[in-house]
Amino acid sequence: MIEGPIGVGKTSLTRRLAGVHDAEAVLERAEENPFLERFYKNPRSGALPAQLYFLFQRTRQLQQLKQSDLFAPVRMADFLLEKDRLFARVTLDDEEYALYEQIYERLSIDAPLPDLVVYLQAPVDVLQERIARRGIRYEQGMEREYLERLVDAYTRFFHNYNAAPLLIVNAGDVDFINNEQHFAQLAAEIAKPRKGRHYFNPFRG
Repeated sequence: MIEGPIGVGKTSLTRRLAGVHDAEAVLERAEENPFLERFYKNPRSGALPAQLYFLFQRTRQLQQLKQSDLFAPVRMADFLLEKDRLFARVTLDDEEYALYEQIYERLSIDAPLPDLVVYLQAPVDVLQERIARRGIRYEQGMEREYLERLVDAYTRFFHNYNAAPLLIVNAGDVDFINNEQHFAQLAAEIAKPRKGRHYFNPFRG
């Protein structure tokens, strides 16, 4: 499971790792959310429908995984279901969040537990640069303050995370897609059996 804030590179890394390991890539498919562009134009009016769409979408994906064959291939995903609550707390006001929580609690979600969670970290300046470079139109007006709150929320969430082994990676100065050495080093680190919490920052010099 690869996680991290918008623009950190989790989807690209998930796709590449899945290709190398002949695994199934389970992606959150943000482009299918019909409310996402509205949210970026007007966060106040677009937050709740965008968040509920993501909640139902991710729940449906995870239920399909739970119901699938025991001999299914290895899977690599670019989201944890818990990230949905993280985004909801950042984007919704108190009344909307209370409604969201009522809906979340009634979904009876039984998400599969990952063997490993890789949390990619990067400074806000780096995230802004990568978001600009990938050129998704409706993301270009994203406010820095929103990214800062999101990065803070991820930091707090993973500070207390202990549901699965966790590898925290400083991804601010690396290129997992175009730099073969960076990718190979991280892939080797991910492949190690591990328990608990670990940090990885080998890319210096």
